Amino acid sequence: MNDTPNTAAQAAPIRTTKRTRVQSNFLWTVRKYWIFYVMMAPAALLLIINNYIPMAGVLIAFKNVNYTKGILGSPWVGFDNFKYLFSSEVAWVITRNTISYNLVFIVLNLVIAVAMAIMFNEMRSKFLSKFHQSTMFLPFFLSMVCVAYLVYAFLGAEHGFVNTVLLPKLGIEPIDWYTEPKYWTVILPIVNTWKNLGYYTVIYMAAIIGIDHEYYEAALIDGANKWQQVKRITIPLIMPVMITMTLLQVGRIFYADFGLFFQVTKNAGALFPTTQVIDTYVYQTFLTMGDIGMSSAAGLYQAVVGFLLVLVTNLFVRKVSKENALF
Repeated sequence: MNDTPNTAAQAAPIRTTKRTRVQSNFLWTVRKYWIFYVMMAPAALLLIINNYIPMAGVLIAFKNVNYTKGILGSPWVGFDNFKYLFSSEVAWVITRNTISYNLVFIVLNLVIAVAMAIMFNEMRSKFLSKFHQSTMFLPFFLSMVCVAYLVYAFLGAEHGFVNTVLLPKLGIEPIDWYTEPKYWTVILPIVNTWKNLGYYTVIYMAAIIGIDHEYYEAALIDGANKWQQVKRITIPLIMPVMITMTLLQVGRIFYADFGLFFQVTKNAGALFPTTQVIDTYVYQTFLTMGDIGMSSAAGLYQAVVGFLLVLVTNLFVRKVSKENALF
């Protein structure tokens, strides 16, 4: 008679017990925090509908879409759509422009917004502080169509403020801004910073306001000046917010603000060497021809590269400071 216990028979109750314990903990959590799940449900449903369900459409990037056969019935072409995208003559130019502009935007949105948030926080008059915040935040709500006309009011060749008022006083001949690509490497960062500065400033200022004033009082007792307080207290304590905002922008480094590069530049062909980016190129080359396969390939390329950049950047942050990493 074999007295050796049946190992499989013993393992089954253990697994059942563990599964029961997990289910019990899950039900207990749901019962305790059900109100939070109810509050979260609309946002989660919206996220699923808008962000996750459409992800099934990525298969379009690997097909030659035939509208009569439908998406599922269209023939597969593998990576041919991607090959065409990267084999074009302007592939390097649009990739370089997209990355370069976004890197500049990230730096300016970080440095200037943090500086403005610190200055607003140090203002003695709360009325003036709120007034300046409101006026700085206003451009964020303007559509790019309005911004494009404002820029044109300054840079118009015949009636623009710069050509008719500013340059004559400086003794400089009028410039046809919409045919000179070299100037737009400066103009576009200025416009983007002006429009988005208020948004980032408010976020960083909210983080600064949340800092306990006892830190500053202790530093003041120790004889620290304002710059030392900013360097040793403010910047380190808002660093997690700065890293999070930077990572969010890094994730979209292969995406360009379509309105900025299409509307503000008036889609002027003479400016393409310095203003054409991936998004405008996709619109002009693929969408206007009705080739949604090429457009989807470009979109998938942007999404995958942006996702990988977030992972790499977050990994670097974890190496330097684990507690400041996003995940």
